[in-house]
Amino acid sequence: MASHVIVGAGAVGSATATLLAERGEQVTIVSRSGSGPDHQNVKRVAADATDADRLSQIAEGAAVLYNCLNPEYHRWLTDWPPLAAALLTAAERSGAVYAITGNLYGYGEVDGPITDDTPLAATHPKLKLRADMWRDALAAAESGRIRAVTEVRGSDYIEANSIFTFMLDKPLRAGKRGLVPTPLDVPHSFTAIADMARTMVTVAGDERGLNKAWLVPSNEPMTIRQIAERFTEVIGAPKPKLASIPALVLSVYGLFDPFVRELRTTRYQWAKPFSLDASSTTSTFGIAPTDLDIALKAIKPVA
Repeated sequence: MASHVIVGAGAVGSATATLLAERGEQVTIVSRSGSGPDHQNVKRVAADATDADRLSQIAEGAAVLYNCLNPEYHRWLTDWPPLAAALLTAAERSGAVYAITGNLYGYGEVDGPITDDTPLAATHPKLKLRADMWRDALAAAESGRIRAVTEVRGSDYIEANSIFTFMLDKPLRAGKRGLVPTPLDVPHSFTAIADMARTMVTVAGDERGLNKAWLVPSNEPMTIRQIAERFTEVIGAPKPKLASIPALVLSVYGLFDPFVRELRTTRYQWAKPFSLDASSTTSTFGIAPTDLDIALKAIKPVA
């Protein structure tokens, strides 16, 4: 029975912990508050993830150390560097495989679907930061500093922490108009959090998955309008009423809200088709995306 340490008790970290625990693995999940799933195979630990000594102590003897952290986007440049450094140190000292929850930001603006061959070409400091984190971890593995590394990259999530759930969940359930800061009819890939967890656990435990990044199998791209319509059908809500917030309004609102202000950085992902092709992950590991209706039903109502 292997031991696994997960740093970050958000949606992906909790899903990964639950998946491993239900397989009979022993899991320690680390967060500042000591939160995480309530399961007999899950130990919840409160710790500062920038404390390399503490993380190293917790990760001692672990087969895999999972980075499932997700700092607030407007704090990436300040929060990510010390977190990434501490996790790399803990991976080095523990000898664990280092598995990273990644995303598509490091690719920057692309033409056509993102594939295994698409270069990490982002130039914006925040987007490039995620690419550099992977480069640093891979260099550490290739130099022998850490045992091995892998990263799984998904698009915007279906079940939580996405524009869809932040902006549309509550009004659509109530039959009210949903306002989004993006175009309504541009195809976009959405990834199920359950598939992030399945892919990460699979590649971290398979020699074929190590020292390489993998895209997460995701359903066919859908527009905001299409996924909203599908969502209301699944939950039995009225047909959605949608509107796109004008860019000028967002710019003004962004003067007072850091989250909205940062949306300008990734607007390119919504201005034209943005998708991923994870066929190599599917062919290598047999992972297929979760049925869209099942993922939509898993969305918890926003309080």
